[in-house]
Amino acid sequence: MEKEYHKLVRDRIPEIIRKSGNECEVVILSEAEYRQALLQKLIEEAGEAAQAHDEDLVAELADLYEVIDAVMASFGISGDRLLAEKMKRREARGGFAKKIMLLRTF
Repeated sequence: MEKEYHKLVRDRIPEIIRKSGNECEVVILSEAEYRQALLQKLIEEAGEAAQAHDEDLVAELADLYEVIDAVMASFGISGDRLLAEKMKRREARGGFAKKIMLLRTF
């Protein structure tokens, strides 16, 4: 049964598909296409994490983290730079520890 995907997958997925007795067609993306696919993958993985049940949340967050790592590598963003920006934004805007939900402004 043929199924269309047109989405970025982990490096070993074609190998896993073939070992299961199925075939697949893949293409290697240009850097620009790869970056766009990674940004789409962020949305996909964030959605899956948001919908995950408690027992699946760690695995979904790990997938999201893997995509974040790939985005950072592709765009040349170091972990130190990301953490510095995170701390700067936390200092300016706070974190989420107080569980505040904004309902409206006047």
